[in-house]
Amino acid sequence: MTRKGEEKVFVKELTPKSEDFSQWYVDVIRKTDMADYTTIKGCMVIKPYGYAIWENIKSALDRRIKATGHQNAYFPLFVPESLLKLEAEHVKGFAPEVAWVTHGGDEPLEERLAIRPTSEAIICSIYAKWVQSYRDLPILINQWANIVRWEKVTRLFLRTTEFLWQEGHTCHRTYEEAQEETLKMLGVYKEFAETELALPVICGEKTESEKFAGAQKTYCIEALMADGKSLQAGTSHNLGQHFARVFGIKFLDEDQTEKYVWQTSWGVSTRLIGGVVMAHGDDSGLVLPPRIAPIQLIFVPIYTTATQDTVLQKVKTLNSQILQSPNSQIRSEPDFRDTYTPGWKFNEWEMKGVPLRAEVGPKDIQKKQVVLVRRDTHEKIFVPEEDLTEKVVTLLGEIQEGIYSKALAFREEHTTRTDKFEEFKEVLETKKGFLISGWCGSPECEEKVKEETKATIRCIPLEGNNQVEGHCVACGKPAQKKAYFARSY
Repeated sequence: MTRKGEEKVFVKELTPKSEDFSQWYVDVIRKTDMADYTTIKGCMVIKPYGYAIWENIKSALDRRIKATGHQNAYFPLFVPESLLKLEAEHVKGFAPEVAWVTHGGDEPLEERLAIRPTSEAIICSIYAKWVQSYRDLPILINQWANIVRWEKVTRLFLRTTEFLWQEGHTCHRTYEEAQEETLKMLGVYKEFAETELALPVICGEKTESEKFAGAQKTYCIEALMADGKSLQAGTSHNLGQHFARVFGIKFLDEDQTEKYVWQTSWGVSTRLIGGVVMAHGDDSGLVLPPRIAPIQLIFVPIYTTATQDTVLQKVKTLNSQILQSPNSQIRSEPDFRDTYTPGWKFNEWEMKGVPLRAEVGPKDIQKKQVVLVRRDTHEKIFVPEEDLTEKVVTLLGEIQEGIYSKALAFREEHTTRTDKFEEFKEVLETKKGFLISGWCGSPECEEKVKEETKATIRCIPLEGNNQVEGHCVACGKPAQKKAYFARSY
C-alpha cells in the first residue's frame, strides 16, 4: 500500500538547526538510522547505515596508514591494574573514566583488570619484550579497536562510554625519528579529513594543560562545527622516552650502548562521524561527502500501474550500467520499494544525505534521459542515458569539492582575530567560531579565559604566518604565542 501524505511529515520530525542544534543533531542521527541508544548508560548501537559510513572512513584511513609503512595488529582489551599504575601521570589522566573487571565468573580476580581506556600500558609492556636491538626498530604498528571510558556526559558518536577507533603505537631509535613520525601522522590525518570527510582542519600543538597524559608533545587537528564549536578530530603524540623508561623498552644500539626507545601514539575515532553530521548537515538531514557515503547514487522510479514494468526494467538496466562500468566504482542502488510514494523516497534519501538522486519516469524513458538531483544544492540536471556514468562521476567530484568549499568558507567567516578580552567575549556569544588571539604562555591566563568564557586554547597553530604580534588577550602583556581559542565538544 502506498503511504500517501507522509512526504512532509518525514522531514518535520527534524528539529530545525537554528532552534536547537543539539536536538537537531540527535534527530538526524536517529531518523537516518545511524545509531540508537541502549539499556546500558552511555553506550550506543551503531546501526548498519552508520556503520557503513564508519567502514568507508576506516577503509580510506587504513590505506593511508599502510602506505606510510605501518602494519595492523591487535592487543588485549584488558590491562592489569599493576601495569596501568606503573605510569602515575597516565593513570591520573584516565582514572575517573576507567572501567574495572573484578570477577572471572563467580571467582574474584587476584588483580583487577582495566578495560582499556587507551592502550599505552599494555602495548608498552609487550614492546619491552620485542625490542632488544636497534635492528628491531622502528616498530610501526596500528590497531583498530574499541575503547571504554566511563564518561559522565555522553552524546551519540561524539562522546560515548564505548567507542571505536584506531591507535598507532610506534618505537624509534632517535627523538628526531619520533618527532618526524608524530608530524607525519598529523599530516596524514589532515589530508584524510579534508580529502575524504570534506572537513577543513587547523593543525597545531596542544598546550601543557591540554596535552595527552604522559606525552611530551601533543598535536591535533581541529574542525569547526556549524554551531561555532570546535571538534578535536584527531591527535598525534610524541611520547618521548617517558613510557619507555617506565616499562623498560630498551635496545642495544650500534655503538653497543643500551638506550631507551622514543615513542609516538596517534588516533582518531567514531567521533569523526559526528563531526561530519555537524559540519555539513542541514534542516533536511545529512549531507554526506560522496567519498564516505554508503550510497552515492540512488535510483527512484516514478511510474503508474500501466508503466511499472517498463520503468522498473529501465532502472535495473541503468543501475547495472553504473555498477559494471570500468573504473567508475560508484556505489549505486535502486529503490524498488512499492509501499512508499516517490515523494516520500525523495525525502528519505535526502535526509540520509545520499549525494545524488536519479529520477526515472515514463517521459524520461521516452526522451532517453535521467534526471539527477544534487543533495548539496538541490539542482536538477537532465542527462542523456549514454552519458550517465560519466556525468555521475563528474558530479560526485564536484559535490565533494563543493561541500569542502562551503565548510571552509564557513570557518573563514567565523574566525576572528582580537587581543581585546571584551571583544573576545562578545564574539563568543554572538558570532562564535575560532578566535585567534595572543597568549603570554602562562597557565594562569589560559585558565582565566577558560573560567570566564568556557573557551579553551584548541591549539598553537603549525601552519600559516606564525609571527607573534600583539598582546595576551587575558593579561595584556606582550604575546609569546598565537593561539586558536574556541568553545568545544
